[in-house]
Amino acid sequence: MVKQNLQENNENDKELSKNVYLLGFTSFLNDMSSEMIMPILPMFITSVGGGSLSIGLVGGLRDFISNILMVLIGYCSDKVRKRKIFVILGYLTSSIFKLLLGLSKSWLGAVIFSSLERMGKGIRTAPRDAIISESMPKTLGKGFGIQRAFDTAGAILGSTLSLLFILYLQYNFNQIILIAAFIGFLTLIPLYFVKEKSSTSNNKITFRIGIKNLSKELKLFILISAIFTLSNFSYMFYILRAQEFLMIADEKMAIVIPIALYILYNIFYATFSIPFGILSDKIGRKSVLTIGYMLYGIVSLGFAYFISQKTLILLFALYGISYASFAGNQKAYISDLSSEDIRATALGMFYTVVGLTSLPASLIAGYLWKISPEMTFLYGSVLAIISGLLLLFI
Repeated sequence: MVKQNLQENNENDKELSKNVYLLGFTSFLNDMSSEMIMPILPMFITSVGGGSLSIGLVGGLRDFISNILMVLIGYCSDKVRKRKIFVILGYLTSSIFKLLLGLSKSWLGAVIFSSLERMGKGIRTAPRDAIISESMPKTLGKGFGIQRAFDTAGAILGSTLSLLFILYLQYNFNQIILIAAFIGFLTLIPLYFVKEKSSTSNNKITFRIGIKNLSKELKLFILISAIFTLSNFSYMFYILRAQEFLMIADEKMAIVIPIALYILYNIFYATFSIPFGILSDKIGRKSVLTIGYMLYGIVSLGFAYFISQKTLILLFALYGISYASFAGNQKAYISDLSSEDIRATALGMFYTVVGLTSLPASLIAGYLWKISPEMTFLYGSVLAIISGLLLLFI
């Protein structure tokens, strides 16, 4: 009987570990879809009449809307002990608004639909991350690293497709976004095979109690990550910085080269995601996150004062490495510091606080850009380095 129970438990563990790869493949398809849009989005906004403040507004709203939903959806997921239904709804919502974005012809439509598209991210992320943490509880860094690697590999393919569509097929921005929307609907297929961890507990957690039960260490880390988020403004400013600096006469190449640099960023992001996740399992999340925050600050300083045609390649590569060091490990650290019964609530709280700071971060970046692009990146550098020092010493 004992042997049979052990065998059944091993089979259940294997089934749950498959979730990480199924959700990883879902993220691969979704990011292939999203990243066909992401590198062209700032150029799409400017092509329909938007400026730096419009781009800052879009960048901030996208994170704000998605993250503000995460704590509520995370709580609902913990309350009903269901994850998968929220994940499915989230990916479906994103695909619908991508379709509407592809039909948009004005900067206002681009702002509205690209922002609402991130509602899907707000709905799916906390429950999805909770499934991952429950599927590989002993190797969280590796689990989130795998998911992030799939995610970023899809981003590489998606942005490459966007580049090829512009370079060889002469597709316009709207056509590319519509193709991306179709790919987005394919994310629903692998989700069918995801298995939730069964729970027999009678969860009587309330929203107020769930937040109250977050540990002091967790609350402190969320505060520090919020300060860091103020430095981590939208990626769109990095693309605009490259495009502005190059000042290429050929209109097509002025679009192609920034997309190529964005692909380079994603290649390094994907390549280093799993190694940084494994490293955090060995030496601790805090050490890796401190390195990541400081590296991001150095990269921002490089974009402010050390930019040239040669350094652009290095800077975008380092930009990808810095993201690989903290993107997945922040979620793993939140999971470390929270108990299983409020894990999705904790992840949702983290994302919501980050969302509240992401909107002013990109708006400040957009305002400073009108003064000087160097000011934008200097601001990001200073706050990122302060965040790293706070994490190291507090």
